[in-house]
Amino acid sequence: MLKLNVKNETSRLKTLVLGTAKNNGPVPAPEETYDPKSLEHILAGTYPKEEDMVREIEGLAEVFRKYDVEIFRPEIIPDYNQIFARDIAFVIDDFFIKSNILPDREKELKAIQYVMDKIAPEKVITPPEEVHVEGGDVMLWNDHIFVGTYKGEDYPDQITARTNMHGVQFIRELFPDKEVREFDLVKSKTEARDNALHLDCCFQPVGRDKGIIYEGGFYRKEDYEYLVKLFGKENLFHITRDEMYYMFSNVFSIDTDVVVSERNFKRLNNWLRENGFVVEEVAYAEISKQEGLFRCSTMPLIRE
Repeated sequence: MLKLNVKNETSRLKTLVLGTAKNNGPVPAPEETYDPKSLEHILAGTYPKEEDMVREIEGLAEVFRKYDVEIFRPEIIPDYNQIFARDIAFVIDDFFIKSNILPDREKELKAIQYVMDKIAPEKVITPPEEVHVEGGDVMLWNDHIFVGTYKGEDYPDQITARTNMHGVQFIRELFPDKEVREFDLVKSKTEARDNALHLDCCFQPVGRDKGIIYEGGFYRKEDYEYLVKLFGKENLFHITRDEMYYMFSNVFSIDTDVVVSERNFKRLNNWLRENGFVVEEVAYAEISKQEGLFRCSTMPLIRE
């Protein structure tokens, strides 16, 4: 049996689910996309090739093996995108919470059924139908849970809106002893540079007291200011609109002092090293064309 334990984003990682790019299927038609960045690359003819994405994700797996992390992979569904494991479920404390994801993606959960079978059944939570909540929007910071959401009245028409206020309320009720704070995110169906698909596209803690943040991803200035006050401005690495587009905030922590980052993120990687982090640089630029990076393709199950 797996004894789940995830209380923050940065404690020493022991066990996770890592997505797979194998048998990824053909390039989607423009109308099949869920985000503006994938659409942009489909229209430009630069959508990533399967062999490049497989190479990138296996490079990430290699880093996890170096740190003795136990890795589970989804069972392969032919011609199907299974890269972004974070979307389909996530762990808070010792609960495994399924996301009510887009109906087309329910197969992805079935592909990790063998992992769920290793978890005590009472610890596996299926939210009610009206609750939408995806792992990329749920950020743990010890006694805090940060949740990205979208409050616009056009929520049903916004394919980039992934977590609703029912989702926020559901997390609040499940974890009454934690400080649950929601953040209204800026969304765009057409311009990837103005679309915070999930909270981890514009914010993520690193280490014990630091974080990466993009002010323009927050719809309300007071949400951004709340995080600045909580972490301290000097502890936050501020990214630009272009850096947000390339997903600088979507790194992944293996430990409080070890961060996996894209090898092209020079400005960020220098800052991390200056602040005492070991930076494991991995090529992930092709996968990022689908508006997802390291955090999106990982689902931590156990941290120390």
